[in-house]
Amino acid sequence: MPALTAPTHRVIYLDNAATTPLCEEAACAMEPFLACGLEGRFGNANSLHRVGRAAFAALEDARMRVARALHAHRPDEIAFTSGATESDNAALIGIAIAAREKARLKHGLASGGRIAISRIEHDAVLNATRLLKDLGFAIDFIENDRNGRIDPAALTDALHDDTLLVSVMAANNEVGTVQPIRELAARAHEHGALFHTDAVQALGKIEVDLASWDVDSASFSAHKVYGPKGVGVLYLKSGTPFRPFLAGGGQERGLRSGTQNVAGTVGAAVAIERAVQRRKAFAQTTMPVRDYLYGELCKHAKITPSVTVGSGSSDFLPTIVNVCVRGCESQTLIMQLDLRGFCVSGGSACSSNSLDPSHVLTALSIPRNLAQGSLRLSLGEDASIQQADSFIEAFKEVVDAWS
Repeated sequence: MPALTAPTHRVIYLDNAATTPLCEEAACAMEPFLACGLEGRFGNANSLHRVGRAAFAALEDARMRVARALHAHRPDEIAFTSGATESDNAALIGIAIAAREKARLKHGLASGGRIAISRIEHDAVLNATRLLKDLGFAIDFIENDRNGRIDPAALTDALHDDTLLVSVMAANNEVGTVQPIRELAARAHEHGALFHTDAVQALGKIEVDLASWDVDSASFSAHKVYGPKGVGVLYLKSGTPFRPFLAGGGQERGLRSGTQNVAGTVGAAVAIERAVQRRKAFAQTTMPVRDYLYGELCKHAKITPSVTVGSGSSDFLPTIVNVCVRGCESQTLIMQLDLRGFCVSGGSACSSNSLDPSHVLTALSIPRNLAQGSLRLSLGEDASIQQADSFIEAFKEVVDAWS
């Protein structure tokens, strides 16, 4: 076991898929809404007086800006939530229940109904379908290939006459696989099913065009694109059947009850606009670093790449590197690298306390003993070859000392 040592250099943050630092633009936009006392823009957006109306105007401006950035058809297709987990849960549960009720009225479907999802979805989708199973829905899994990609033909194989909803994430948060969302949505629609995508990791890294994708629903999170934590976006295409997930005062046009986080939504809108505007330049910065890291890390005898990423490949996010280290455990690797000033993860930060192998790597048929040594690096706006070289040096020091 390598000896514990104190950090010898500044912290290098390589866990941007878990969260990103708040950008200056979003912080400045939020500041008036966070100011203390009556001088601040503290109003409840649902109040009728002038303070409330000012908050409402800011909220609706944020909604319009997000809709425009994501190429939604209209602003009222955007609802603000507490984050991606709520957006995913609301979409899966709200659409499934409403779609089943619609099918009952139209076709006499009294119960049941099917939901099709991939095996590499985020836990916010996977665990939502477990609840739906308790409510009488059947869950079908869409098969993926060794790199996590889902072919439209595989989706067809998973569809049934009573499939009501399909959910496939646009880009995987652990290995970076980018899915053909437009084609998958079209295939679902051909079979009369609705289509949702968790697009949290896709935003700001690949082109997100909701109108072109023709999805019925999509989920986003502000803190993955240098916005504030605790703010999510739920896109619901006009006419999509939906049962509100939260009961209450009927805010967000009845789609999501609860007093809106005006400061957060303002910051989220700025961050999302910024991410969309910088997307191409961001990819041009990070992709060469991604490829360099894969190339250098995989020279080590103990390293196996989790997926096969060709140089310059757009089939994977330009920001994620995922490898498995033979004979090592993720948790110990992460802590050893942290002591040397590098922040990385073993996969999804949402399940980083689990000793079980990632369900994503399991779905890629990676053996359990190898998957337990997984390491994910996710690049940010400060990515550079110099940063990568510093990490590689520390990584080799940790792994070589393990033997």
